[in-house]
Amino acid sequence: MILEVAILNIKPGMSRQFERSFHEASAIISSMKGYIDHQLQKCIEEEDKYVLLVKWETIEDHEIGFRQSDEYQVWKQLLHHYYDPFPVVQHYREVSRVV
Repeated sequence: MILEVAILNIKPGMSRQFERSFHEASAIISSMKGYIDHQLQKCIEEEDKYVLLVKWETIEDHEIGFRQSDEYQVWKQLLHHYYDPFPVVQHYREVSRVV
């Protein structure tokens, strides 16, 4: 499993619209091959800041399967105009788990 992590800084005053658009976009990402789960978390200290966490089976499922798909073009149209600056997206793999 791969964890995609993106810190999303939303243009001031656009958080409500972003959340509505993200709700719509969630149907897109959750339909993709290799998708496992995702969460959008809103920052408490900074009004227009979020973290997006997406679990994928493989990095290729995200980087190729999703990012090179027609569905990604719709995702971009729904969400990318809210970001300032554009987010850096990184991928993580688990090395330890506390049970």
